[in-house]
Amino acid sequence: MDWSENKIVISDNLQNFVGKHCTLGVDEAGRGPVLGPMVYACGVCVTDNLEQLSTLKAKDSKTLTEDERSTIFKNMQSEKNSNLFAYTMKLLSPVFISKSMLGRSKYNLNEISHDTAMELIQIVCDAGVVVDKVILDTVGPTEKYEAKLKKRFPKIDILVSKKADSLHTIVSAASICAKVTRDNYLSQWSESAVPSGQQFGSGYPSDSNTVAFLNNSLDKVFGFHSVVRFSWSTAKQLLDTKCVPVVWEDNENNDEVKQPSRLGKRLTSYFQSNKADNIVLQRHAFFEERCISSVEEI
Repeated sequence: MDWSENKIVISDNLQNFVGKHCTLGVDEAGRGPVLGPMVYACGVCVTDNLEQLSTLKAKDSKTLTEDERSTIFKNMQSEKNSNLFAYTMKLLSPVFISKSMLGRSKYNLNEISHDTAMELIQIVCDAGVVVDKVILDTVGPTEKYEAKLKKRFPKIDILVSKKADSLHTIVSAASICAKVTRDNYLSQWSESAVPSGQQFGSGYPSDSNTVAFLNNSLDKVFGFHSVVRFSWSTAKQLLDTKCVPVVWEDNENNDEVKQPSRLGKRLTSYFQSNKADNIVLQRHAFFEERCISSVEEI
């Protein structure tokens, strides 16, 4: 299983909602764990049928057992409910999350969450569904998030609410989609990658089984499997204390004139001539091959 790429999942029955006035609910699973993807789900229901969602017994996924969530999710996907509920989902890979958070231009979890929610809403709109309203669980300051969404979707009624997954059935349904999908992906991974008898726990840094798994699976040279979010402090601490140290040094060309070290040089020194130091810098092959020379006067 490739954990380095994000993945979009769209239910086959979304086409049943084309041209119909619908309400969407958006929620996520896996924001805090050090293992596995973060999954965002967008539930779709015809606005006039929202009350019928109660027949699915959907409620906040955190209040349900794993078996209860799986049963409800299968019921959501059944043929008899194909005109009642549909969904879109995006799986954000552990590698993507870590790279985003450790990149030169930081892309934090709140921004990732906002952009992912908007992407899923846009997918539903582009499919031809008439979106009346979107209900989302808050991520960051409620007012700012709501204003951001209203600016992107000015013709849609937007409601950002705390504990939306326990207050609105459409968000509860999305919550179950996200949680079950994340659990299924982790289960598939563990069957092929986790040694028999070894437990990886819930994936949360506070779980002793998860911490033990991280310790046992750490390669001192190559680090962790790509299922691990190496930007999390729990993983970073293990990488810093248990892995072989890496020293990055300036490359030197021993066959030619020794290149001057760039360590400790002032930024302005890169714009000054080195003639006084009698140092000859090797020109890049790109310029040599094309006979390109710099000039001081034109």
